[in-house]
Amino acid sequence: MNTTVGTLDKLESLQKLYRLGFHSEVIDRAIDKLLAMEIERAGVERRDLEARLADFEERYRMSSEDFYRRFRTGELGDEIDFVEWSVFCEMYQAILEQLKMLRALPQ
Repeated sequence: MNTTVGTLDKLESLQKLYRLGFHSEVIDRAIDKLLAMEIERAGVERRDLEARLADFEERYRMSSEDFYRRFRTGELGDEIDFVEWSVFCEMYQAILEQLKMLRALPQ
């Protein structure tokens, strides 16, 4: 069984149990701890990506936001550095979205 599908099935089963009145302090604490760990992991990844983006920004004297807009319109070409920089920009946006969603969960 696919791990993601298995995890989703388990979460859905827990949700059903909780909606029926089941409660476990162990599960509550475990979920809180897992969420805190994921927020910390995503924060570390965000800081790493910020450093990588800053390196490109310094090298090319351009903000990542400006670069990405210009790269997406084809204005800058497809040098390997630009492809790599664009991937880091996309990864950075994805991690920001993950952090936003994780932090929006009730703690």
